[in-house]
Amino acid sequence: MHKRFGHDKTGLETRFDAQRIAFAPIVFQATRLLRSTGLLEAVEGRGAEGMTAAEAATETGLSSYAATVLLECGLSADLVAYDNGKFVITTLGAFIRRDEMTAVNMEFIHEVCYLGMHKLEDALKLGEPAGLRVFGEWKTVYEALAHLPENAKSAWLRFDHFYSDAAFPAASRIVLERQPKTMLDIGCNTGKWASLCLARSPELCASLVDLPNQLEMAMQNLREKGLGDRAVPCPVDVLDPHAELPSGFDAVWMSQFLVCFSEDEVRTILRRAGRALRPGGRLWILDTFWDTQRFDAAAYCLINTSPYFTAIANGNSRMYRAEDILALAREEGLALQTTHERLGIYHSLLELAPG
Repeated sequence: MHKRFGHDKTGLETRFDAQRIAFAPIVFQATRLLRSTGLLEAVEGRGAEGMTAAEAATETGLSSYAATVLLECGLSADLVAYDNGKFVITTLGAFIRRDEMTAVNMEFIHEVCYLGMHKLEDALKLGEPAGLRVFGEWKTVYEALAHLPENAKSAWLRFDHFYSDAAFPAASRIVLERQPKTMLDIGCNTGKWASLCLARSPELCASLVDLPNQLEMAMQNLREKGLGDRAVPCPVDVLDPHAELPSGFDAVWMSQFLVCFSEDEVRTILRRAGRALRPGGRLWILDTFWDTQRFDAAAYCLINTSPYFTAIANGNSRMYRAEDILALAREEGLALQTTHERLGIYHSLLELAPG
């Protein structure tokens, strides 16, 4: 059986890995600045010849001191090599500079998570997002989203959409194969999923469930695309276990939604989602389950997104395994019909029905 994490190493390798973890926050910020200041681009532009810190400073407008500090941090992180007084880009450095996923992740960590993670211990003890207070007094990040500083809101939305959007085209084909006439989109966010399905299926009508601020954003986006007349906003606080959902739907949809809730809350959402289906209807859950990933890097990213939910988002949810969600679904009388794997970047699509 493949051992995904927890490999034993030599004593020296273990000591070095421990120090990498200890200094990781500093290396992260230095790496971010190596990219954003243009230092990596400048060094890469010189190819195998490389450049001195003074030359890099001149090209980027930084002081020689700043360029030296950042490039030497980059050297320790294998972003650049150092030979005969000159810095040369490495494969990792070139990847950091160009890779969109890395840029999205780093922006999200910096703008949304970094300051608040100082309160992770408090969040774990209290069961509430203590780190969210760096932005203001809200119970969850979802209530705060419309009010976040523009950089933080933009980073949050880009992070969320980067992963979900990649899976939406394939997922919509699967869902629409059943030719649903009515769909309930729970946690509609900005309305991208509803927009895609309504555009692809002229007979479809969608009801959108979210908090009022999110619904306003989603409906505005749908109206701008001429789809607003087939969409109905349904403001519901799903955290209220007594708040019923509209019912009688051919399809109920949730994308990257259940990870936003504790296990007890997931139970109540699944119970109500099942009641929202008409006979023969389907509940669709699109999410990124760390136990279904092909690559260790994907599982690593997902597992380490859980502390964001603890400290910033809500204080009590995490990135679940697929089996976690399926076990809760079975408790609520929902049976798995089919699993569609490897949609988009990391996603699995669960098709469930009462029974």
